[in-house]
Amino acid sequence: MDKQDYRTKYLLEVENLNVQFPVGSGFLRRKQMLKAVDGVSFRIKPGETLGIVGESGCGKSTIGNTIIRLLKETEGRILFGGTDITKLSGRDLNPYRRRMQMIFQDPFSSLNPRKKVFDIIAEPFRVQTNLSRGEIKDKIYGMMELVGLDREYAGRYPHEFSGGQRQRIGIARALALKPELVICDEPVSALDVSIQAQILNLLKDLQEELKLTYIFIAHGMPAVQYISDRIAVMYLGKIMEIAPAQQLFSHTMHPYTKGLLSAIPIPDPLLRDERQESILEGDLPSPLNLPGGCRFCSRCRYATALCREREPEFTQTEPEHFVCCHFPLG
Repeated sequence: MDKQDYRTKYLLEVENLNVQFPVGSGFLRRKQMLKAVDGVSFRIKPGETLGIVGESGCGKSTIGNTIIRLLKETEGRILFGGTDITKLSGRDLNPYRRRMQMIFQDPFSSLNPRKKVFDIIAEPFRVQTNLSRGEIKDKIYGMMELVGLDREYAGRYPHEFSGGQRQRIGIARALALKPELVICDEPVSALDVSIQAQILNLLKDLQEELKLTYIFIAHGMPAVQYISDRIAVMYLGKIMEIAPAQQLFSHTMHPYTKGLLSAIPIPDPLLRDERQESILEGDLPSPLNLPGGCRFCSRCRYATALCREREPEFTQTEPEHFVCCHFPLG
């Protein structure tokens, strides 16, 4: 199967996903519903990487946790390989859990400190397969070699490793059962800058070798640009803009995306002085008290009366380029 044929079918389809959490309780305190994810839709082809980027609290990690079924959706559908997995539970969901895995943000807290590396990587095989001890041992050493760890490290504990090495252990565990979809929840944000590039390159190499599909969640634009085929920009639970990675950077349509790009540090002081000042204004509003109309209008210098009165629709401005804005940037 060539690369073109491999990408003809959607592996994952998210349709009108809503996730709400109750906030506040008690006799004198009225309970409110916080919309962590509000009407999010996107599709991912096999072998593709979709980057999801936005400020902390925008709902990007909630999307990942809901797709992998660590959280339950309030409304909407999640189709994996054409099957609506939101309607599955228990044993019916187990085969799909094998096909979806997650790489967590903190490589230390996500690993059991009481278990050796061998047992950490062995756990998926013991839970989901009927392999013999010898077969599991061979699989573990194979996974360690795949992520760049010597097999002699198998008898060590997580605290004996650096942050980058611990993340490699987490990657080996996530890929143990050869999943089709891997959700990378800010996998490099807790690492030193010098190590981030190594992990990003490792993820790209593994994707090519194992034909993986990624959802790459991050708040740093450069890392998302480097690894993603397409990028979705989120703000307060909604996708504001989604486009092919290079197109998003070269022809930005949404003011919020423009603001995120203007915040990227530039090492050259001459270029830094020439850059346009940030178009982001004010503070992030409370998700429990969103502005009327467009939820970004309170921080947008281009906002008009229309923006404050009516929420914009998600419209296509160019091939594969969609934006949620009344007045997209040219």
